[in-house]
Amino acid sequence: NTNPKKQVTVSFLGTVLDSCFGQGRWLKWRPNVAMNQRQDFHLDRMELFYAEKYSELADHVKADIQQVSPHTVVNLVPMELANPWDFSEVYTKLHDWAASYPFDTEEETYLTHITTGTHVAQICLFLLVESRQIPGVLLQTAPPKNQRRSMEDGNVGSYEIIDLDLARYDVLAERLAAVRDDAVRYLKSGISTQNAAFN
Repeated sequence: NTNPKKQVTVSFLGTVLDSCFGQGRWLKWRPNVAMNQRQDFHLDRMELFYAEKYSELADHVKADIQQVSPHTVVNLVPMELANPWDFSEVYTKLHDWAASYPFDTEEETYLTHITTGTHVAQICLFLLVESRQIPGVLLQTAPPKNQRRSMEDGNVGSYEIIDLDLARYDVLAERLAAVRDDAVRYLKSGISTQNAAFN
């Protein structure tokens, strides 16, 4: 197979970071839109999690992504969370989504975006990538320094791809691993055991 793999990103709608209406929105860094404005970064598909109460924003962001990157398919994925700061609920919902998603690593590369969503959502996504339940790498995006002027000049910020298989000793991986250990302890209600099934 000589065709390059399709690039797919998994991301949460940024209810604050992606939110902006009117013409001024093109001068604001919106992570899910900005990653599609890059000349050096090509996405074939986005799986964008959103809650129903933000459906108007989700539709708006989808339309803007398709305006700047017509070849990118944007799938809006409903993800209702009673409490987006509850580890157990967020992890369970994301785990269930990953378990039923038709990942095709022969044809596609997966980038899990950890810039949007609550800190709990970011940690849960990290855990799912680290455990290979979501295959692929992490994607972290950041705004340009002088946002308004930079966006006018076409600078849509930076991105970093983090392969956890290669970045075991990277500072970010160490920091996320420490947070992961806390999250796992929380999910296990502090129960320490060698029981593989429980773990």
